[in-house]
Amino acid sequence: MKNVANCPKCGKIFVKALRPICQHCYKEQEDQFDKVSTFMRKKQNRMSSIREVHEQTEVELTLIHQFVREGRLQTKSFPNLGYPCESCGEIIKEGRICGGCTANITTGLDNLQKEKEFQERKDAERRAEKSKGATYHSLKDRF
Repeated sequence: MKNVANCPKCGKIFVKALRPICQHCYKEQEDQFDKVSTFMRKKQNRMSSIREVHEQTEVELTLIHQFVREGRLQTKSFPNLGYPCESCGEIIKEGRICGGCTANITTGLDNLQKEKEFQERKDAERRAEKSKGATYHSLKDRF
C-alpha cells in the first residue's frame, strides 16, 4: 500500500490520492482560503499586504503564501500579495527565486565556466610547451 501516508499537518493516516494532506485538513485549508478570498474580494481590501491579510483573517502567513504561490490568489488582482523567495526571503510574485538571486546564481555559474576555460587553456599551453622542449637521445650516438 504505497498510497497510504501520514498527514503532514495532523499526523493521521490517510490514502494519498489527489492531495498531500488528509480530507479533514484539506477541508480546514479550504475554509481558510474562503476566509482570505472573502476578505480580499472587498474593494477596500484589495491593496492589503500579506501582513494585513494575516492580521485581519488570522490565517497563517505560510498558508497565504501557499495560496499565492499556487495561483489561487492572483497577484494581478491583488498587487501587494506575494510569497518569499526560497533563497533570500524577498517577497516575489512568480517563480521560486527573486531576480537578485537569479543574477547571483547566473554570475557565479559564468565565473565558474570562465575559470574552467582558463584552466583548460593553461593546461593546454603547458602540454604544448612540454612537448616542444622535449629532447630525445639515441643509443647509437653513445656507443
